Amino acid sequence: MYKNEAEFLKDYDPTKFDRLSLTTDILLFSVSKEEEANYRKLSKKYFSVLLVKRDTYPFKDKWTLPGGFMSIDEDIEEAPKRILAKETNLHDIYMEQLYTFGSVNRDPRMRIVSTAYMALVDKNMLTDKLAPNASWFNITVLEDEKKLNVTLDNPNNVHITLEYKKVKIDGKEKLEVIKNEDLAFDHALVIATGIERLKNKIEYTDIVFNMMPKYFTLGELQQVYEVILNKKLLDPAFRRIISNKVEKTDKVKTGGGHRPSALFKYKHENNK
Repeated sequence: MYKNEAEFLKDYDPTKFDRLSLTTDILLFSVSKEEEANYRKLSKKYFSVLLVKRDTYPFKDKWTLPGGFMSIDEDIEEAPKRILAKETNLHDIYMEQLYTFGSVNRDPRMRIVSTAYMALVDKNMLTDKLAPNASWFNITVLEDEKKLNVTLDNPNNVHITLEYKKVKIDGKEKLEVIKNEDLAFDHALVIATGIERLKNKIEYTDIVFNMMPKYFTLGELQQVYEVILNKKLLDPAFRRIISNKVEKTDKVKTGGGHRPSALFKYKHENNK
């Protein structure tokens, strides 16, 4: 028996324990507009995710989320900032912890646990030039009671199809990947988890305002909610959701063939 902690530590042998590595993966979503040919309509908004193409094994030439190993002396909150900058050349993006993924066989090299982080931005407002191996993929989601189908398309005509089935584990509904040929590691599951989390978060948090301009119309804001929730919202329902989050300004939006529209701003601007 040891008499004190110093005596215990002197005799402690860490090699008796199996080792694992810790990584972080970054799920960067965007809701952004593409110009509408009909100037009388609001520009259509697209939901997208940022992926990078791997140039090393394992999974060489496969697409993946930006990610990498944490350093032994690195704070867990600092690692995703460093890795996102290294992988994509994007900086100063606010991220929140999403989930920890630790399936035994998620990486063929060794036992690796990944803490995933999530962010929501408007890619058109980013000022950094994107790294050449990174690309935004537009997301299309089709959902029914049993399955979820997600397609990802980028400007270079790369098409990725993901399919999930809904299962109940311990009374909770979860998604299980049943089709994935192009994404590395377990990133198909990370993306689906992020989509579901984001849909929940925009209803009870103000995360959506991290990517909104200082002034916006209610129509523009409603588009963002509808793109993320993947459904149309009736105006009264939408206004109930945002009633305590925005305030009307004395500014109006004019031009482009639209009737003048009142501009609003986030009520808690200093907390963004």
